[in-house]
Amino acid sequence: MTTIAKEKHRLAYTAPDFTIDKIDLDITLGESCTTVIATSLVKRLGNHINNLLLSGENLILHSVLVDKKPAIFRVEDNQLCIENTPDQFELQIVTEINPAANSALEGLYKSGSAFCTQCEAEGFRRITYYLDRPDVLARFTTKITADKANYPILLSNGNRIANGDNTDGTHWVQWQDPYPKPCYLFALVAGDFDVLKDTFETKSGRTVALELFVDKGNLDRSHHAMSSLKKSMAWDEQRFGLEYDLDIYMIVAVDFFNMGAMENKGLNVFNAKFVLANPESATDTDYFDIERVIGHEYFHNWTGNRITCRDWFQLSLKEGLTVFRDQEFSSDLGSRAINRIRNVKIIRGPQFAEDAGPMSHPIRPDVVMEMNNFYTLTVYEKGSEVIRMLHTILGEDKFQAGMKLYVARHDGQAVTCDDFVQAMQDASGIDLTLFRRWYAQSGTPILTINDEFDANTCTYRLHVKQHTPATADQKEKSALHIPLSIALYDQGGGYLGDQYDQVLNIYTDQQSFEFTGITEKPVVALLQDFSAPVKLEYAYTEQELLVLLRHSKSAFTRWDAAQTLLNQCILANIKNFNDQQSLYISPELLVVLAEILRDQQLDKSLIAGADDGNGKLEKRSVTLGTYDENMMEYQITDGLAEDDAITFPEDGLEEGMKTVVSTDGSLGQSNPAGGEDDGMLDNDDGMVDDGMTQDENGMVDNTMDGAEYSGEEDTTNVIGGADNGDAEPADTQEAGSADDGEVQP
Repeated sequence: MTTIAKEKHRLAYTAPDFTIDKIDLDITLGESCTTVIATSLVKRLGNHINNLLLSGENLILHSVLVDKKPAIFRVEDNQLCIENTPDQFELQIVTEINPAANSALEGLYKSGSAFCTQCEAEGFRRITYYLDRPDVLARFTTKITADKANYPILLSNGNRIANGDNTDGTHWVQWQDPYPKPCYLFALVAGDFDVLKDTFETKSGRTVALELFVDKGNLDRSHHAMSSLKKSMAWDEQRFGLEYDLDIYMIVAVDFFNMGAMENKGLNVFNAKFVLANPESATDTDYFDIERVIGHEYFHNWTGNRITCRDWFQLSLKEGLTVFRDQEFSSDLGSRAINRIRNVKIIRGPQFAEDAGPMSHPIRPDVVMEMNNFYTLTVYEKGSEVIRMLHTILGEDKFQAGMKLYVARHDGQAVTCDDFVQAMQDASGIDLTLFRRWYAQSGTPILTINDEFDANTCTYRLHVKQHTPATADQKEKSALHIPLSIALYDQGGGYLGDQYDQVLNIYTDQQSFEFTGITEKPVVALLQDFSAPVKLEYAYTEQELLVLLRHSKSAFTRWDAAQTLLNQCILANIKNFNDQQSLYISPELLVVLAEILRDQQLDKSLIAGADDGNGKLEKRSVTLGTYDENMMEYQITDGLAEDDAITFPEDGLEEGMKTVVSTDGSLGQSNPAGGEDDGMLDNDDGMVDDGMTQDENGMVDNTMDGAEYSGEEDTTNVIGGADNGDAEPADTQEAGSADDGEVQP
């Protein structure tokens, strides 16, 4: 008979009838027979006489004692019901499990030559009967006994407090975690590993032992992971003021782990692909992913472990926030522009598709069938964008103040997404009531923007409409608080000033903003740095996009403009091809792209990151031989491989000579004597971002994503003069206000 899972509803949450303050685990490992003795201190919460109900799956129950006396109990529907308990008591449960037969890879399982655990979301109930819910936090002490020859390394959460050998060839190690944690963060690993050891000195002067365990023979591939861990620990101290709290931090890398990684308190378990890097074969992406994932799991120490979720509907509380933190870590240590582009491509691609599909759900869902089935891009990636919007609205200082209040207020607690937003609101003084809708509403909002310029009054107006299409789970949508980051430029690309470089707060279905003191219609950079996970509809002209591509202060905006221009070019040429018309690419676009490739001030990662794995444009030093008059070209004697290709070779080129692109898109020369060039031969041929190439007919191939651009209460905000542009949702905001950015809906 098929068992149909029951729906679980967020609003059906009730606080537990009992809690467990402390648990001692005595685990004797055997492949097919592992014995678990769990001794817990249980306390009744509230004035009730309910029985104690504990969850358990695939367990053989041997005994149940209450205050060392046989308990009155029954087992039914994977629950252990203990009757007539006192308000506070010691509970001892002895169970037997079969790790080798645990094909679910949840709880304690045997894979290959090692034991391992995975307890998130509800795996601990496969180890012993327990209050397997994240809002029950206990201090764990764990004693592990196993055959010493086969399992010389025995690991669990916390600090090592004792160890010893037995006469029967077994040995034991005892661990103690001084901080209360939910059972989903419990971890146990037993096996034979190589270990890389190091130390880290915290900002308070404590020395933390670092141990990285890998399969035998892989030690030489683990050094980048150790370096990434130390960078993560230092960065969290510097950026967030959060210091590691235990005496030891451990990472175990195994091939058989069924997830990417798991942030178990002090004992992170990783799939080996996110730890090991062979210097002879690892790619830049491999190194980046290792650094990112190790950072992510470490950052959970505070955002997920010390402060955890009240229930699993609040999953984005820890995951969205920690993804934001690992993105900031990667951006602070690497290229912020490249990392932002990478993250936005995930949102615009698979996450937007998830929003529009049959499984659409908010970042905090209201209904689930199974607690393990919503570890989704929406919860993680869109969840991080919601945190980023908070950061955009509040600014770095107020956001950090909110983080400090959140930690001080909720350390050692299981809380909700609302608790996090409330801490941000209380610390900043900014009303975030409307912003909370992001947690409850699914789908991708669409911002439709129109503009107008009044030359007589030197006034520029933006008219913004927001609309979220119906989704499979929600037919009716409400207006959201959307931070729209903008900047204004003149037609020549001149920056109009910081007073027009601001975040417009969209609160209603329809809003208008006025910018005064402007003498000509500006070029507006909309949704700078992708300030909100929305689709944008605005009728950019080619000339406006070229201005943004060439002059925008935001590297992301420049990239986005390039993608839009290239996509427009591709679509136009597809139509031309189908209509048997000539293919065409704008000479001015080629000029601008060539300028970007030569821009010494541009983030070099943006040029180097032009490769999407299908092709890469790069500037390379080469050695030129003699000029072949018949072929009308130079021979390159050194600097190229057989598989390399040069596009649009031209005569008259000499080593060290600069090349330029004329207005018609053709190559010309400058600095015949070599000038200040670095000896690089410029390929000013129009090849650009992500493998975009041009064939002999001018057809463009580009594999990049593109932004979507096209050409009720109404409020108007007036912005200009010395105003910093912080918009209030009133009918009119006068120019030059002294508003400090705090928004009051």
